[in-house]
Amino acid sequence: VGGSVASLYSEDFDIVEVRGTIQFSVNYVQKLKEFHIFVVQCRELAVADTKRNRSNPYVKSYLLPDRSKAGKRKTSVKRKTLNPVFNEILRYRVTMATLQTQTLNLSVWHNDPFRRNSFLGEVDVDLSAWDFRNTHMNDFPLKPRITSSLQPSDYRGEMRLAVRFLPQLSHTIRTANTGELHIWVKDCKNLPVIRPSAVDSYVKCFVLPDTSRKSRQKTRVLKRTSSPIFNHTMVYDGFRPDDLPEACVELTVWDRDRLTSHFLGGLRLGLGTGKSYGEAVDWMDSNAEERALWEQMMASPNEWVEGALPLRMLTKAKNLQKQVQHYLL
Repeated sequence: VGGSVASLYSEDFDIVEVRGTIQFSVNYVQKLKEFHIFVVQCRELAVADTKRNRSNPYVKSYLLPDRSKAGKRKTSVKRKTLNPVFNEILRYRVTMATLQTQTLNLSVWHNDPFRRNSFLGEVDVDLSAWDFRNTHMNDFPLKPRITSSLQPSDYRGEMRLAVRFLPQLSHTIRTANTGELHIWVKDCKNLPVIRPSAVDSYVKCFVLPDTSRKSRQKTRVLKRTSSPIFNHTMVYDGFRPDDLPEACVELTVWDRDRLTSHFLGGLRLGLGTGKSYGEAVDWMDSNAEERALWEQMMASPNEWVEGALPLRMLTKAKNLQKQVQHYLL
């Protein structure tokens, strides 16, 4: 399945003292449904190549929170200058509704063909508050990257959901004295836009270790929005209280294209112990927030427990019983 993701912050780079400015303008072309960033120039950039007292700058853009490779745009490299003139347009095909949920990130880099690239500074523009009638040139001072303030490199938006366990609801012979697990997928926010058109998303659920067709449930597809409202409840029966520490609810969000589906992000609700029914498994990897929601549900039978959790990249999950894989990337 397509949709591999490269992080904005996973790039290995050298850091120099940030200085200088960047001049650009932005414009939304309604007829084309395109967002244009006209990168004009940078002034008085820092020196990355100290031996030759020069830099080879270029400008890179993202529409955050999308940090995918498909969401990256770049200018050409201007060599041996601290005052590069670009006069280039970076284009995104995106709806205005989606654009107003995003942040424009422009970063300046020194290109070194033999070593790591050097970060020369960046600016962030909150497009939700931007006046798109303003098509004038803007001069922004470049700012250093403060690592501690950045989102995690695998941030993929967030999901709001609620879960509850209803014990001893089943009375058939096959499922005697067992209960039901309810998973209420409410909505997602800030899903990454990895295609030129808007996101057509749906949520898929497995309760691991079972990855069979019977375990799989899905929401409907919601088109052309990066913040879909699903309001969909999934019900799994046959659960005993002592199954809950061994199970893991895996929720993944997908962008449905005509020929395939692209993975956008996911989460796993469980205890994160790395084991299930005594066997070591790689999918029992819930983080602290996911684990806290699951523990709260286990401690509060019959009650809905709600949370808003960040989506993240997931490893492949392997079925312990059938030794088959379903792919998340």
